Amino acid sequence: MAIDLVKEVESRYLKKKLPDIRPGDTVKVKIKIKEGNKERLQAYEGVVIKLHGAGLNKTITVRRVFQGVGVERVFLLHSPKVETIQVLRKGDVRRAKLYYLRELTGKAARIREKLGAAREEVEYLTAEPEPEPEVEVVAEATPEVVAEAPAAEPVVVEEAPIAAAEPEAPIAEAPVAESAEPEAPATGE
Repeated sequence: MAIDLVKEVESRYLKKKLPDIRPGDTVKVKIKIKEGNKERLQAYEGVVIKLHGAGLNKTITVRRVFQGVGVERVFLLHSPKVETIQVLRKGDVRRAKLYYLRELTGKAARIREKLGAAREEVEYLTAEPEPEPEVEVVAEATPEVVAEAPAAEPVVVEEAPIAAAEPEAPIAEAPVAESAEPEAPATGE
């Protein structure tokens, strides 16, 4: 009974569309960052090394190498801070946790791409979209209605007189010194 109550409360906050994310996939996660009183989106791209949890507490751990240093970040999938998740590549791996990537660098840390995998992009909605207001069509524009409409008055724009500019003085050219013989490089004697 208590478990059903928890699931019912959590179901309001679960996002409806989640991409099919698995360990080994290369993803781009866009999250909302608040700086002062402004809010912007920041993208974080890397390889999913672990899925964890279930329901509202489901997380992914994304690893990337930045300037030679491995950085891992954990994202709550159902968080309102997560705006979009885009699966760039589907990885072909045989493990659920890819902790072995922490020890590898360069080409050894590459993951094979799963053949025939489609790319996905899912944009999350933090709240239900508001229904669009209905627009009433009053009357269609018929030739009779157009003829009865008052004609718009033409707009006249006055041109300002252009001030006469002073003629520019010619630019004096600097004399170029020409040497008859090129200078020989200095020798160490």
